Amino acid sequence: MKVLVTGVKGQLGYDVVNELTKRNHEAIGVDIEEMDITDYSSVESGIKKVNPDAVIHCAAWTAVDAAEDVDNQEKVYLVNATGTKHIATLCKELDIKLMYLSTDYVFDGQGTEPWQPDCKDYNPLNIYGKTKLEGELAVVELLKKYFIVRIAWVFGKNGNNFIKTMLKIGKLHDTLTVVSDQIGTPTYTYDLARLLVDMIETDKYGYYHATNEGGYISWYDFAKEIFHQANELGYTEYSEDLLTVSPVTTEEYGISKAARPYNSRLDKSKLIDQGFTPLPTWKDALNRYLKEIL
Repeated sequence: MKVLVTGVKGQLGYDVVNELTKRNHEAIGVDIEEMDITDYSSVESGIKKVNPDAVIHCAAWTAVDAAEDVDNQEKVYLVNATGTKHIATLCKELDIKLMYLSTDYVFDGQGTEPWQPDCKDYNPLNIYGKTKLEGELAVVELLKKYFIVRIAWVFGKNGNNFIKTMLKIGKLHDTLTVVSDQIGTPTYTYDLARLLVDMIETDKYGYYHATNEGGYISWYDFAKEIFHQANELGYTEYSEDLLTVSPVTTEEYGISKAARPYNSRLDKSKLIDQGFTPLPTWKDALNRYLKEIL
């Protein structure tokens, strides 16, 4: 199968191309230099030139706080909403199946019940969530052969993420505060890429949620486990004797331009119902990841 992957320079696009190649699919990774998704003619020539069997659309504006800046908002809409519509339009014209990577931020993050993939109670809290939702709606409006896969708390080798940030600031400080009232599950792009390729090889279209298994945690829980595992791997600067991590509420923490969801719990049971293999536990994923980057 020939698959076009957008956002190849990002954490996920990079791993998806590697996974496709590993399985002897023909993977063509593009980023803004090869195909500017905000420009319809660029998308048209890019997709028609490749003529793929499927598109996995990973490219997105993901800087959540920066998206709130008035100067950036037009660009965020162009990338996440208009760009996705451009791709969906070409996929419709050429009868290509499309996988769109979305986010739990399309919901309002209230309550404690996990969000179901087919839930339509959209109420995004910020510009990032609003633009990703517009991308979803464009895909659904235009296509029948689509996967919309919502993910959360993503980390991978290629790019910045929460784990890298914690490891960096954990070296510089002896006390840290981390938010404890936002709940979700981390997602390792290496594991996610395997699932996405499993999915794109089928025609089991629709909405899905995908994160690592292992239960729901807070960012505080995640930070504690990052430092615990790093210490176990021999990086003693992260030991509890040298580094104290304290929980705080979102309100106490402050300094965030974008409103954040408290409830990022995603229900993933549909994956099993459709015969897909779930991702490993987030603790296992974290352990493999730390061995890669430390």
